[in-house]
Amino acid sequence: MKKEKNVFNKKDGSKFYLIAFAILFVALIARIIFTGITNDVPVKDGLVANNVANNTQKAPIELSFSDVLRRVNDIKTMDIGKDNVAIGTLKDGTPYRATITYNPELLEKISANGATVSINNTDTMWDGIAKWLPILVSALFLIWLLRLMRGGSGGAGGITRSLIGQNPTKITTGKTKTTFKDVAGIDAEKQELMEVVEFLKNKDKFKSLGARIPRGILLSGEPGTGKTLLARAVAGEANVPFFATSGSDFSGIIVGLGVAKIKEIFELAKRNAPCILFIDEIDAIGQSRSRHSFNDNDREQTLNQLLIEMDGFANDTGIIVIAATNRPDMLDAALLRPGRFDRQINIELPNLEGRRDILDLHAKKFKINENVSMMDVARGTTGFSGADLENLLNEAALHAVRADHKSVEQSDIEEARDKILMGPKKKRKMRPEDIKLTAYHEAGHAFVGLHYDGIVDPIHKATIIPRGRALGMVQHVPVDDKVSMTIEEVRADLSVDLAGRASEEIFFGKNKITTGAASDIEMATRLARRSITMAGLSDKIGMVAINQANTFGQRVALENASEKTAQMVDDEIKNWIDVAYRDAKNLISKNKSSVEKLAKALLDKETLSADEIREIVYGKRGAKKSAPKTTTKKSNAKK
Repeated sequence: MKKEKNVFNKKDGSKFYLIAFAILFVALIARIIFTGITNDVPVKDGLVANNVANNTQKAPIELSFSDVLRRVNDIKTMDIGKDNVAIGTLKDGTPYRATITYNPELLEKISANGATVSINNTDTMWDGIAKWLPILVSALFLIWLLRLMRGGSGGAGGITRSLIGQNPTKITTGKTKTTFKDVAGIDAEKQELMEVVEFLKNKDKFKSLGARIPRGILLSGEPGTGKTLLARAVAGEANVPFFATSGSDFSGIIVGLGVAKIKEIFELAKRNAPCILFIDEIDAIGQSRSRHSFNDNDREQTLNQLLIEMDGFANDTGIIVIAATNRPDMLDAALLRPGRFDRQINIELPNLEGRRDILDLHAKKFKINENVSMMDVARGTTGFSGADLENLLNEAALHAVRADHKSVEQSDIEEARDKILMGPKKKRKMRPEDIKLTAYHEAGHAFVGLHYDGIVDPIHKATIIPRGRALGMVQHVPVDDKVSMTIEEVRADLSVDLAGRASEEIFFGKNKITTGAASDIEMATRLARRSITMAGLSDKIGMVAINQANTFGQRVALENASEKTAQMVDDEIKNWIDVAYRDAKNLISKNKSSVEKLAKALLDKETLSADEIREIVYGKRGAKKSAPKTTTKKSNAKK
């Protein structure tokens, strides 16, 4: 890849005046500073600072004008320079310095007493420079501005073009080696872009059928999903030049700068067609225009110029504009119409198979132990983007180095995942009773989660090691990606979420429950509210979409609902939570011994794997001795 330092070809005729102006300006500042320094006579230890060898002199005394009038008979010499500063000696040999008011009668009176008086009004070289330098600086600056205005395409345009040369848009140019082989986990999106590659390679094939290739492609999606990588791969696959810039490069403090930059960049692309022009974070200049955006005229002018440039393309120029954004909802509608960005591709977070492919691709850069299962890692990274997965393997490699492992092992990847999801391990000084309560809390989660095995996601491990803000956790790893949940799964999840609080109450009493279940209650409430108000899973509320609106953190009334309906929703949510909590309490109460064994094992080992949890509950590892004493799962179906 090559980087073009300045895409704006500009003659340097005005640089001489700019450099001369800068030099003279610095000289003027230096003169002001030098004058300020020399006007003061530095004194140290009663001696003049510029003593020469052993010929020391007394420091001059400061006389006011009234002192001079009073001591006229004591003055021996007086030398009056510019600014009415007088220096000389008294008859006793003491040097002095005074600022006097020019008065011929006073000077005659001093001379009449035998004193030698001299007046020096001659300008020094520095005085001449100080007088003419500001005029010269101003003249050079005006000449520079006039040359710019004559050299540009009209008045301020020339100045703007010159300023662009001083602050060029950052454009990455050249041919990229990235191809579709370097992109994994987004096969459907790659297929959408294959038409662009085919057009760049063989546009006559499309012309023969009268087909028009999209002029612009908008890639949207969450951060880290591979938008920039995909754009680079299109250019590499088609073997055409790739020009990359970002929306923020078009904004500046100079009005008209963004417009000029847009023009120059598209001229550069036309000179190198066929090519790919990639604009990252296009929402920086492409935000929707409105009647109230009076203070953002420069951004709107830049957007207008972008619209003009894209609309002005001929169908056979071979320039494909690819833009990326995380906020497609903010873009102006004029950008998204056919003829501009007429194809929009939303890049979603990778699914299970996609995460495994991405992990396999990135694993080639690391030394991974052969016993590591990338499918197991993919199952435990639901919601991770491609960038997150690469960062996961990198964190695992760093942990392997710290642990002095010869290769990245499964334990390194698990530690890296826990660190990313919940933060690093915390060494907190906790009271013994808090540690014990945490163990019973997590044991409650683990037991109820094991009871609903097959309905909720399988348990991966339970731990009481503090991480981030959590004092402990029970981790579930999904078998595959869920796109929806049944009402049975919702109610089971609610019981698992509230099992920690239920265990605290059963083993320590109602007066000993803690705030440690706050996040569990929050998750359960959110799940219940979404199920009732959006998914229509409540018979009492029915299949009505009632969205919860939270504006600026303030709780407001439910949308599309009357006050009576809002009260019914609140009552139904509370009913679901109460039923789930009662279900969890019943399960733990009837199996206290099993839950207590789990808690004691957590206190002893701090972390239990899924197999160890099953062995404690069922008796033998990997085989169920007998089902725990529980009520049937009918409690889950109550509404």
